Amino acid sequence: MLWSFIAVCLSGWLYVDASYRGPVWQRWVFKPVTLILLLLLALQAPMFDTVSYLVLAGLCASLVGDALTLLPLQRLLYAIGAFFLSHLLYTIYFASQMTLSFFWPLPLALLIIGALLIATIWTRLEEFRVPVLTFIAMTLVMVWLAGELWFLRPTSPALSGFLGAALLLVGNIVWMVSHYRYRFKADSAIAAACYFAGHFLIVRSLYL
Repeated sequence: MLWSFIAVCLSGWLYVDASYRGPVWQRWVFKPVTLILLLLLALQAPMFDTVSYLVLAGLCASLVGDALTLLPLQRLLYAIGAFFLSHLLYTIYFASQMTLSFFWPLPLALLIIGALLIATIWTRLEEFRVPVLTFIAMTLVMVWLAGELWFLRPTSPALSGFLGAALLLVGNIVWMVSHYRYRFKADSAIAAACYFAGHFLIVRSLYL
């Protein structure tokens, strides 16, 4: 795992660095390379079982979504659909490990975060309102179930999955706010760092 971990970190860092100040070709190369390395890392997990394939499928859906974002703007809807599928698969992965429970402060906090995000970008969404709102809702549900799993069973794998899901949410918030409302210098780098760290922590939960 050590060399795979180093390869993932190096590739992810090269993409984050390119998002901040590097050439476009470096972003095109190292984003898919990092996700492919994460796929290989997940396949090496010692406790890999049938449910773990949901993590692999989620990574593959994200890889497709990333490829679609490189195409013209009219393909953005399909990219959002691919990312929605990725988060749905992660949600099923978390839900498959838990029994029915409810820790109400977490969904309340996520509802507030979701409402603030939607209020911030609503007027700029235009024809993407329905798909973006659906994607936001799916991401919030993913974080909620990952958090419920951790509160139900406060183990290292559950914590890693919860932190990974939360980072994916943070990365999407940064991207949406910067894309639709306020641009700032390091927005792409922050979103990319959260994106890769989130996927990595979910994969890491397979090792713990």
